[in-house]
Amino acid sequence: VQLQASGGGLVQPGGSLKLSCAASGSIFSINTMGWYRQAPGKQRELVAAMTGGGSTNYADSVKGRFTISRDNAKNTMFLQMNSLKPEDTAVYYCNGDISTVVADQIHELDVWGQGTLVTVSS
Repeated sequence: VQLQASGGGLVQPGGSLKLSCAASGSIFSINTMGWYRQAPGKQRELVAAMTGGGSTNYADSVKGRFTISRDNAKNTMFLQMNSLKPEDTAVYYCNGDISTVVADQIHELDVWGQGTLVTVSS
């Protein structure tokens, strides 16, 4: 089971970007998925998360600017980022609590994507 993040890049302050995270492999179900970010010299922090039932949670710093969504049919998660600020600059990672079946047993996995760099600068 893998997560592949994409969509990062360079954007000016006030601009927008949309990140994607696609899950692949032998997937039985996907529970909570989330986006985290890590800026240089800082700890990784939660940006936004969405449960399998659709409940969402956002960091205070991104509320009203970022929107997390999922396409469960395609095992894909998105992060729409608007009104970007220089302090949003970071490597963004996707994470998922994913169930897989091995030898007729369900295994719960905590899976991380490889990260995608978002740079907000003029």
